[in-house]
Amino acid sequence: MNNFIISVFSNQTLFASVLAWFIAQTIKAIFLTIKQKKFNFNLYALPGGFPSSHSATVSAMACSMGLIYGFDSGFFALAIVFAFFIIYDARVIRGAAGKQAQSLNKIIESLNLEETKDLAKLKEVLGHSIFEISIGALIGIACAMFFYY
Repeated sequence: MNNFIISVFSNQTLFASVLAWFIAQTIKAIFLTIKQKKFNFNLYALPGGFPSSHSATVSAMACSMGLIYGFDSGFFALAIVFAFFIIYDARVIRGAAGKQAQSLNKIIESLNLEETKDLAKLKEVLGHSIFEISIGALIGIACAMFFYY
């Protein structure tokens, strides 16, 4: 059991990924706190917005795997393919879900169904812009390099 705990707490890739997620979510929480003039711990669980914690996390993981095992390793190949799928999902799939939510909210509003208790307003910002993804990726790469060097 002690070896397991030591292994987990000495895992650079895990710590780089968690740190990247935390930094991205903290930046997002700070911006939303300023905008809403109120802090809420639920801000750490919000999808979408600036910067992308999805791209920060998987970029840290992929970069860390490349730095540790080599950029020609199977580990890096697996990590980078996984990262592309997560980033694609954050940009395209969840972006489309956000547009659908926006359309459904407009339909509910136009039909004057807002008083219906069963119909809560859907979250419209689910996906990420290229800028949000890029900044998230830079945060992730910086975190991987911080733990490696």
